[in-house]
Amino acid sequence: MISLAGRDILHTWGKFVFTGVGLGLLIGVTLVMAGVYRGMIDDGKALLDNSGADLWVVQKDTLGPYAESSSVYDDLWRGIRTIPGVAAAANITYLTMQVAKGDKDVRVMVVGIMAGEPGLPGWPPYLVAGRQITRGHYEAVADIATGFKLGDTLTIRRNHYTVVGLTRRMVSSGGDPMVFIPLKDAQEAQFLKDNDAILMQRRRTEANPAFNRPGVPGLLDAVIASQTTNNYVNAVLVRIAPGYTPQEVAEPIRRWKRLTVYDRAQMEGILIGKLIATAAKQIGMFLVILAAVSVAIIAFIIYTLTMDKIREIAVLKLIGTRNRTIAAMIMQQALALGLIGFAVGKITATFAAPLFPKYVLLISQDATVGFIAVMVISALASLAAIRMALKVDPAEAIGG
Repeated sequence: MISLAGRDILHTWGKFVFTGVGLGLLIGVTLVMAGVYRGMIDDGKALLDNSGADLWVVQKDTLGPYAESSSVYDDLWRGIRTIPGVAAAANITYLTMQVAKGDKDVRVMVVGIMAGEPGLPGWPPYLVAGRQITRGHYEAVADIATGFKLGDTLTIRRNHYTVVGLTRRMVSSGGDPMVFIPLKDAQEAQFLKDNDAILMQRRRTEANPAFNRPGVPGLLDAVIASQTTNNYVNAVLVRIAPGYTPQEVAEPIRRWKRLTVYDRAQMEGILIGKLIATAAKQIGMFLVILAAVSVAIIAFIIYTLTMDKIREIAVLKLIGTRNRTIAAMIMQQALALGLIGFAVGKITATFAAPLFPKYVLLISQDATVGFIAVMVISALASLAAIRMALKVDPAEAIGG
């Protein structure tokens, strides 16, 4: 049995294929936009997963340490460690900054981790190359997305660090790759001033009679020393022992330490519901607009392809071809166009996703929904085109 749709496609295969490729590129952009949205959500979840924490202890009445500034004393972890149900507690600092890489710089999140061993909250849970930090100063573990390699030297403020280990998929909620350094170095980096600022601060302190008393030796030196040290961290990460619930452990910390404590669900709500909510809504709006444009273009293409065949359809009617056969031809061509467009779009999105600077997460559910949507839209558009085609008067179409 001769397929009218196949014959017609072969007759104008170039136009049909190029139309499908153009449609596919638009579908690919839509899938990538959905992947960008998914990637933003996954970045936030990856940040929490990689921290290895069940509870986040932060400054009272703040949303820290990711969505808001938070400062707590770096000796509080010892008291928290003694609370029943706490299996491990560790200080952590976070600082987003530009890190020098040769004559260029890279935007990263610098993470200060406590001295200890792998498995402590805050430490990178796994490495893809090299080793973990073993020294108290000037060693770093970097995410491979930073572009650093083993043995490279990176500069944070005035200090130089040697990359001894590489990890993967360790990112901030904004998608910035992480660099892990010893906690003391990170505390210094957060408040390190340039030499001129340090000299100016010392002069101001010396000129203050409250700090430079003749009868109190050593006071000025103590004040200056306190101004150049940082005894704060951004949060204390807590891992809960088996048999305890987050609420059972968090309540004593809130009551006796006068601090704010968030569990995993609460911290996820802060990251997704507050920190990246605006950006996610904006991406969502672009996705809706792209979807609407895709629907309009698919409908327009199918309608145009059908109207271009008015004379052929009129001839088919004159030779006695049934309306059902003509309708099947239009429907098959519309579905074939949708199939080609989706295939091109899926391939384009798959190969283009790794080229984006931010993480693009393409999941099978989005692809399935996209495929169903494209085929349904193609079918509906073909129904409208069929209605127009069947109303054509052969005499007028051929005579015109």
